Amino acid sequence: MMTLLIVDKEKCKQDGLCANDCPAGVIYFKAGQYPELKRGAEAMCLRCGHCVAVCPHGAMDHAEVPLADCPPIDPALAIAKDQAVQFLRSRRSVRRFKAGPVDKADLQRLIEIGRYAPTASNAQVLRWLVINDKARLDAIAGKVIDWMRGIVAASGEGMLPYMPAVVKAWDKGFNSIFQTASCLVVAMAPAGSSNGMVDLTLALSYLELAAPQFGMGTCWAGLLQNALASSPAIKAEVGIPADIPYHYPMMIGYSKVRYYRLPERKPPVIDWM
Repeated sequence: MMTLLIVDKEKCKQDGLCANDCPAGVIYFKAGQYPELKRGAEAMCLRCGHCVAVCPHGAMDHAEVPLADCPPIDPALAIAKDQAVQFLRSRRSVRRFKAGPVDKADLQRLIEIGRYAPTASNAQVLRWLVINDKARLDAIAGKVIDWMRGIVAASGEGMLPYMPAVVKAWDKGFNSIFQTASCLVVAMAPAGSSNGMVDLTLALSYLELAAPQFGMGTCWAGLLQNALASSPAIKAEVGIPADIPYHYPMMIGYSKVRYYRLPERKPPVIDWM
């Protein structure tokens, strides 16, 4: 019978670090003994890998989070506080992209990075949709404009202040929906996800923070998202299954611009309790 936890008794120092850090509390440990999975607790294990990560001796293995797939943290790759601040402040929404499709290997790598974002209960149920075809994006943008045009013409409920300007810009040859992007990435979570929108937002945030290291930029496609939330036809046109309620699209491509300053933002509003 397979067990989730495999303890190397030659390496284990019986310090209880794994049991103390287990978020689900499924590891039993008593001084002078080796840690083990509590009886009947297999289903409660989050498969988060905390037990593997926290052991400094490499003594803990997990059948579904194998030690062999968990590389040690390299202190040489750690970034200093000031580096972290600059890295995070450097994030910009890019709307000017180089022409042509995005390299599939780069997209794959960024999505791989995005999957390390936290998810509620470590469910990891996100799906990804990639449209790496400008002609198809142009067609989707046209559908969004048609949808907006109908709302503007009716001047009724659902018309947002920006819609007339977006339609007018389109008629003059400018695509406000996707700017100059030729690639779109959509993160999705299925019905029943306990924290679907938050999970996919975090994943997209990981992706966008990593993108500049690949010479790429991103921009959250809010105009399309509003259409997706209101029009089942546009949702189908993009390729998002009807039974997927949580989704958000992001434009991505090789950036044509470079930034040299870190613009200031509003100060935080903090209620100290």
